[in-house]
Amino acid sequence: MQLQKSNPIFNVGVDVTKPVFNLEPKYRVTMLTREEWTRGPGTPPAVQGLVWFTDGSRTVEGTRAGVYGQSVDRRLSISLGKHATVFQADVYAILACVHEIETQDRPEKYVSIFCDSQGALRVLQAAKTMSPLVRQCQKVWNDISTWHTVGLYWVSGHAVERGNEIADQLARDGSVQKLVGPEPFLGVSRQNIKKR
Repeated sequence: MQLQKSNPIFNVGVDVTKPVFNLEPKYRVTMLTREEWTRGPGTPPAVQGLVWFTDGSRTVEGTRAGVYGQSVDRRLSISLGKHATVFQADVYAILACVHEIETQDRPEKYVSIFCDSQGALRVLQAAKTMSPLVRQCQKVWNDISTWHTVGLYWVSGHAVERGNEIADQLARDGSVQKLVGPEPFLGVSRQNIKKR
């Protein structure tokens, strides 16, 4: 009780819920090796259709998600406020891709998302989650996989890939912009609760 009075952050929503299961994901997650990225320029030859890159970043001013739609030349820099973690920003950036694809109503059958966060991709691949944000992301990817063949790929942060660099820049450049709206934008993570 004393902890709640000392820090108002504990009076808002948290990014924790009872376990939820995603036993049959309709999308695939692939962890490409560094060697696969260094074989040649550009994305791996198996990738086709819509190509998106995502990234998350955190500074003392706040957390931000960067999204770059290479196929449609779409760039997003999304402020997530002061309480979101980089992990949450990485997951949110992947979630934002679905909203962009649905909004644009693209006819392409294949969708490929590249992310340099192995942690974010592993939780999307996991059968069990306790994070409402991760669950929401899993659900929308399963839904969009009804119309598209979806692949999520890990890209090495050191891979020479223009799309990855643009997503990284979008996430870092926007970190100084403030969130318009109530904080926290996303539920407070267990990591932040443990720190406090």
